[in-house]
Amino acid sequence: MTEEREMPKYKCHKEVWALKIKYVDHMEYGAMITPEEDGYAKFEVSSAYVKAHNPKEGGYFVVYKKGYQSFSPADAFEDGYTLI
Repeated sequence: MTEEREMPKYKCHKEVWALKIKYVDHMEYGAMITPEEDGYAKFEVSSAYVKAHNPKEGGYFVVYKKGYQSFSPADAFEDGYTLI
């Protein structure tokens, strides 16, 4: 019998690029994302990105150093990252 215990805890230390999502316009092949921040144009993401990440308005489009694109809900992103 194993004893219950808390899982190991980790702290994020990664630097990422991210834009808060104002609108997600779904299209036949992917989606068009409109950033909330001024000065950034709308951009298209592939249907594979949409299927894998299901981006939602109010969340964040995230790009990691090696170019991997992801999505993070606002609460999780804002709790884990600080603008530098």
